[in-house]
Amino acid sequence: MPLMKIDMLKGRSEDEIKKILDISYQVMLDAFGAPVGDRYQVVNQHEAYEMQILDTGLGFERTDQVLVFSLTTRPRTREQKKKFYANLVSKLHEKTGIRPEDVMINLTVNSDEDWSFGMGKAQFLTGDL
Repeated sequence: MPLMKIDMLKGRSEDEIKKILDISYQVMLDAFGAPVGDRYQVVNQHEAYEMQILDTGLGFERTDQVLVFSLTTRPRTREQKKKFYANLVSKLHEKTGIRPEDVMINLTVNSDEDWSFGMGKAQFLTGDL
């Protein structure tokens, strides 16, 4: 059920974006053990002046290929998070050439009661899910 938002600069092709979405979905399934079909992804594209993603003093530079992954999810273990971070960067680099320095990831934790998948219902609370 993670909601995955991916911010990027404008200019990528439809195929590139689909590949990023597919890779990140598969990595999420593997790392978090989410069921197939829990796919909620939103891409936001920005002009270059709208994104300032620095390195927090870590000594690397970002390029115009920078991606910012923001996931809202139920609590995950430290091991699951580390697996997700490492595998996402690795698979994106391996399959698209995106540099590890150009991938930033942020997880925000919430609980089942914080979700409504439609119809104004809290499906986890009503027993529908």
